[in-house]
Amino acid sequence: MQRCDWAEGSKLYMDYHDKEWGVPVFEDKVHFEFLLLELMQAGLSFITILQKRENFRKAFDNFNYKKIAKYDGEKIEELLNNKGIIRYKRKIEAAINNANKFIEIQNEFNSFNNYIWSFTNNEVIVNNYKNINEVPSKSSLSDLISKDLKKRGFKFVGSITIYSYLQAVGIIDDHINSCFKK
Repeated sequence: MQRCDWAEGSKLYMDYHDKEWGVPVFEDKVHFEFLLLELMQAGLSFITILQKRENFRKAFDNFNYKKIAKYDGEKIEELLNNKGIIRYKRKIEAAINNANKFIEIQNEFNSFNNYIWSFTNNEVIVNNYKNINEVPSKSSLSDLISKDLKKRGFKFVGSITIYSYLQAVGIIDDHINSCFKK
């Protein structure tokens, strides 16, 4: 069975690739989880995030954005002392900020899902690449969404981060042509 190049060699990557990456997401809770994980990944290897994913789940109340939006200084200190997660204060503060902005988008669009899928008219963008080297790190779509999210007050949502997020939640299908998931 052939997979995308990046998923070979690590059971964690293979499982993530085979079961989650590129599968269209329609639930707000899952959208927020992927946004938070991509935020934490900025500047790091994604394998590090996958290895710490369950620690993030516990530390961030099962990715419950309504609870995260209410985190206070005491909770921030608790997170900064949690050796199981990425303990970077600006990223932790951004996660709290983004939870609040996520809720604002929900209020405006009835769901974050409605908002994010509106950029593609609810269609998956299917790209055709022979190998992982052809896959871009960003696109005009990720530029547009990144700009809009920043305008709405989100943090750590640069175009590269957003492109990775769009791949993860299946809005962009970048499985290589020979991958069994194509």
